Amino acid sequence: MIVKVSFSSLKSGHWYEYIFRFALGGAATVATGLISSHFGASLGGLFLALPAIFCASATLIQKHEERRKRSAGLDGRRRGQEAAALDAAGAALGSIGMAGFAFSFWLLVERQTLLAFAVGLVMWTAVSIAVWWIWRRNRVRVRARALARDNPDGNREQHAGSLTT
Repeated sequence: MIVKVSFSSLKSGHWYEYIFRFALGGAATVATGLISSHFGASLGGLFLALPAIFCASATLIQKHEERRKRSAGLDGRRRGQEAAALDAAGAALGSIGMAGFAFSFWLLVERQTLLAFAVGLVMWTAVSIAVWWIWRRNRVRVRARALARDNPDGNREQHAGSLTT
């Protein structure tokens, strides 16, 4: 998979879907602020990546993929589930990177706030890329083993696209 930014998906959504996502994100932010003001910033910070935002995104991704496949005359249910699952995997990998940000920020914020943000950003980026790379490498190996197990005669042409995703 090649990581890329595509703004074309913004055209496939309806205005009310974006309002819903915005409202859900705003509600999550308000809830985080209330938790933070009542229990302190350390506990409130744990809720900044509230899963409600992800859930709204995952359901929209699934719905858009299903709609796209249906317009091509296909069912699309499986493709929608796979797209949402792929987004979930990316969110999980990104959350590991966010843990790297949180840890480095926690270590440095008492000394220098700007430095803590800068190091945290670098840590988030480095950890996220490293985890994605490890996940990708492991996924290719698992598929290669499955291909070898399922195809003991070594005929790779039958499964030519199996290792490319």
